[in-house]
Amino acid sequence: MSIDMQLQVTASLLRRGDVLDRLSTGITLLGALLGLSHYVIASPGYAGLICASTLLMLGLWQKYWALRVAFDADLFQHLAASPHDLAERTQDLDSALVTLGLQPVARSGRPWSERIGGALKLLRTQAMLVVIQVLTTLIFILASPWLNFAG
Repeated sequence: MSIDMQLQVTASLLRRGDVLDRLSTGITLLGALLGLSHYVIASPGYAGLICASTLLMLGLWQKYWALRVAFDADLFQHLAASPHDLAERTQDLDSALVTLGLQPVARSGRPWSERIGGALKLLRTQAMLVVIQVLTTLIFILASPWLNFAG
């Protein structure tokens, strides 16, 4: 597979992080509402507050990874748009990243396979955080009748 096609496919995969980010934002807002309802209703148990805090923390952490994934998606898309001068553009990219403090000098000149692997690792980390958010929500929903009964 040619490098321009690899860049296109990688950019396309990284753009899927936007869907994960929107799902996480919804769950994070649900967590915020759950936390606020704890104070409005003044429920005696703290399970809802713990769940809300966990969802908010995971949501903010996921948002950080979503920003990194979106940044990489834009970079890969930009580079894939004109692959004929990719070597020169790669040097320009490394120079810009080093100048902005986004990459150490030692990481300049890496092969594209390593860069693609790193970008996909960011996407997997983002997806893992969303899965943890979804599981936390489901566990709380399924356990809440017993929490109310026990507490």
